Amino acid sequence: MVRLIMLGGPGSGKGTQALKIGKDLDITIISTGDILRTAITSDDDLGKKAREYVEKGELVPDRMMIEFMKQRLLQDDVAKGWVLEGYPRTAFQAEELDFLLEDLEQKINYAIYLDVTEETMIQRSLNRGDIDDKLDVVKKRIELFKQRTTPILEYYEYKHTLITISAEGSIEQVEKEIVDRAKPFLENTKKI
Repeated sequence: MVRLIMLGGPGSGKGTQALKIGKDLDITIISTGDILRTAITSDDDLGKKAREYVEKGELVPDRMMIEFMKQRLLQDDVAKGWVLEGYPRTAFQAEELDFLLEDLEQKINYAIYLDVTEETMIQRSLNRGDIDDKLDVVKKRIELFKQRTTPILEYYEYKHTLITISAEGSIEQVEKEIVDRAKPFLENTKKI
């Protein structure tokens, strides 16, 4: 069973790569962005609170995100494996995710970090044209991401599950490097 975490800053390509890997391995893609977009359009209290943070370009608080992830990981479509995109965003979330997975009798195989420059993050984010992709909001998200990245990477490195990939190349080049680097495990599951 394949369980991967795709990490990277805004515009690093983590969503694109999660979709490609998910499709190739026939596993569910769990996107934090999709979870939040669904939540902020809902009328429940948790979704309304999340909306306030998203509209300001701020990260949704850890406890709120952990609750969203718990709800998502309990759904039936994740039983055969998953690739998680955009979560965790803090070291605390990474630890809490491990506790949650332990409770669910699951564990991750790899955390894949897509490394790109700040200039690339800005350019790709602005090119997407999403409603919240304005220059000031993008720069704020990048700054928050940078502040919180090192502890997450250290956490997964300590657990010997981190793979760092340069994501400056084409979509195909990045996908090939992910597959090549994760191949020993993936070969034991399903051919890509």
